[in-house]
Amino acid sequence: MPTKHVKTTPLAAEEELLIRARRREEAAVRAIIRANNRRLFRLARSIVKDDGEAEDVVQEGYFRAFTRLGQFRGESSLSTWLTRIVINEALGRLRRRRKTVDWESVETKQGGEAQIIRFPSSQPDPERTMAQHQIHQILERAIDALPEPFRVVLVARLVEEMSIEETADLLDLRPETVKTRLHRARLLLRDDLERQVGPMLTDVFPFDGARCERMADVVIARLSLAG
Repeated sequence: MPTKHVKTTPLAAEEELLIRARRREEAAVRAIIRANNRRLFRLARSIVKDDGEAEDVVQEGYFRAFTRLGQFRGESSLSTWLTRIVINEALGRLRRRRKTVDWESVETKQGGEAQIIRFPSSQPDPERTMAQHQIHQILERAIDALPEPFRVVLVARLVEEMSIEETADLLDLRPETVKTRLHRARLLLRDDLERQVGPMLTDVFPFDGARCERMADVVIARLSLAG
């Protein structure tokens, strides 16, 4: 009798990936990083408003996550767990920078600062070059100018295309609050700006290709140094 092929469910595939990542298997670590880089970078940048610092935030978030994978209980998806760690790291830096952040319902757990490793690269980033097209620059500046609570919700909902429920759960807000903040963010961006560049929102703040691989290299290097 021929052997039946058993399809691997997304949940089972994620659990297998976690088992391998806990063993510090490089392929598993890279797979997780590649799957989450763009979302984590975009949300970190929506808080700190700087590409370089956002990369540092994501790197630190990954390092903390991969060194504490034993604490992940599967109460949320791995992506949500990673995103919360990165948001907490970004908000913690923002609080240390200006001492207070006017954003209710988000708690920051601050830990010891680990050294950030930077691998300089002389290679151009083609995905970043494309993103520097004039219309993207205009849109990114407009998003950066939004007040922080509205900016993070807008990036989560429109740039990352997360649902209202996902955004509310991630940011510990009521769905009604998410809707209100998104509405106000849209008004601040102006209806005509949104109408002209809305279809291009999914292409802003890219984090693909060479940048994605560099992040994986750095995180793996830090994990090897940590033993």
